[in-house]
Amino acid sequence: MLGLTPRLIANLEGLGITEPTPIQKKAIPHAMNGRDVMGLAQTGTGKTLAFGLPLLSAVQRMEGRPAPKSVRALILAPTRELANQIVDNLKSYADGTSTRVSLVVGGVSINPQINRLQKGVDLLVATPGRLIDLLDRKAVRLDQTQFLILDEADQMLDLGFIHALRRIAPLLPKERQTMLFSATMPKQMSEIAAAYLTNPVRVETAPPGKPADKVTQAVHFIAQAEKTKLLIELLDAHRDELALVFSRTKHGAERLMKALEKAGFAAGSVHGNKSQGQRERALRSFKCGETRVLVATDVAARGLDIPDVRHVYNFDLPNVPDNYVHRIGRTARAGRDGAAIAFCAPGEMGELKAIQKTMGKDIPVASGRPWAVEQTKAAPKPQQNNRRRSRRPAGGRKAA
Repeated sequence: MLGLTPRLIANLEGLGITEPTPIQKKAIPHAMNGRDVMGLAQTGTGKTLAFGLPLLSAVQRMEGRPAPKSVRALILAPTRELANQIVDNLKSYADGTSTRVSLVVGGVSINPQINRLQKGVDLLVATPGRLIDLLDRKAVRLDQTQFLILDEADQMLDLGFIHALRRIAPLLPKERQTMLFSATMPKQMSEIAAAYLTNPVRVETAPPGKPADKVTQAVHFIAQAEKTKLLIELLDAHRDELALVFSRTKHGAERLMKALEKAGFAAGSVHGNKSQGQRERALRSFKCGETRVLVATDVAARGLDIPDVRHVYNFDLPNVPDNYVHRIGRTARAGRDGAAIAFCAPGEMGELKAIQKTMGKDIPVASGRPWAVEQTKAAPKPQQNNRRRSRRPAGGRKAA
């Protein structure tokens, strides 16, 4: 009914995909008709398929091969993990066809990527920074690119990729089809849509900031020093199931992973201090179940599509409330159930309130009581005794 090629339909059936999700049902017909699309949907609801199928269908109907170094369709993604995930999905959809799908991301050697682009590609999935490197080297050209996809566009804003986008977009033909997909809708998104999309159709399957329906949420109010002990206790209750644990910092993620290993868990970690190869190996190990617990920073908050993840722990609450929605979207994917557990220390009440405001609902309390405002403030400094004045020169405080 969506007008896809027989080969695409056969590949989808082989993957067990027979019914479109709501975002796919709403977006694909407009995309197939050549309209610009702004798609808003919860994480885990099939946005990649929503733009991937129209692209593959259009490319497969084109005659001939792409010109050297040229790209027929460009998909920009904010992180390497998301870009890898998109490529894996597109290749599985295009299996058995002549469609050439290629990936360019940072963290790995640029020379093999330059070589792959020599003959031209049908679909190029790229992170903005590496794409600009390739453009500067004249290894790729975008003057024949007929399709532009911005996936997880809100995170591009968060990571400052708007400047890269301003460099890349003018290199594409003005006559093109552009699609933007996101799980949240910050104010700046309207500005991006106005700048790069032409009379777009807005398709929305859930209010921005709303998590997937099958995620059960809970929050534990607990002191920061007690978090690791509680996490081990909770993980121990489901050792055979995959759990994803989010830490705010790279060092905190690595420290927590080592504490879990010491407690007898098969654990791995993914964060910015890891090389691309290390990150990919950790994700593969987690996906196949060799490691049962993956500790990560927000580099894994998007683009991680592992249906068997049953539990997401927010060991540290994110500073950006939208990231909470993306984090817990790593579970309850493809219609499955999942649990999202948050830990809230006294100093994180502000983050919790912002998250609940974004979602428009309170998270059920699993243990403890919400911290009082007084508890979240720093303790007042003791007043100086006027009878014992410091002998240090004025303004000469001792360094901390």
